[in-house]
Amino acid sequence: MKCPFCQAENTKVIDSRPAEENNSIRRRRQCDVCDKRFTTYEKVETIPLIVIKKDNIREAYDRSKIEAGILRSCHKRPVSVDQITALVDDIETAIYNLEEKEIPSSVIGEMIMDRLKDFDSVAYVRFASVYREFKDVNTFMSEIKKILDK
Repeated sequence: MKCPFCQAENTKVIDSRPAEENNSIRRRRQCDVCDKRFTTYEKVETIPLIVIKKDNIREAYDRSKIEAGILRSCHKRPVSVDQITALVDDIETAIYNLEEKEIPSSVIGEMIMDRLKDFDSVAYVRFASVYREFKDVNTFMSEIKKILDK
């Protein structure tokens, strides 16, 4: 690792510890030439994921869109931020476990709905009403009946 101060190539690691909830490693390094210290982070390189939208437009995967959708559907529900974060983590892990470079937004939407169904039924219906674009009350009622029949 090159020293950011003097550009020397000889540096040594003086401390390593987990960072970002064990998703990366923080390393303190010291330059052998100028003795200055600096920090580096090491993390697993992930495949850049592209989401294919309904209109076939491709865009980079954005975790915050899943978080925002779930937060909206859980508004005024007895659900903590930690529970939402864990849910989003679970969905994101499932997405990356598919090991695809491109994934349709419909697959992500179905993953979210599958998990919300067991997580909070009101949040599920709220999310489904937007995701499935309910056009009238009958569509809404049929989705609620599916939940009640289970």
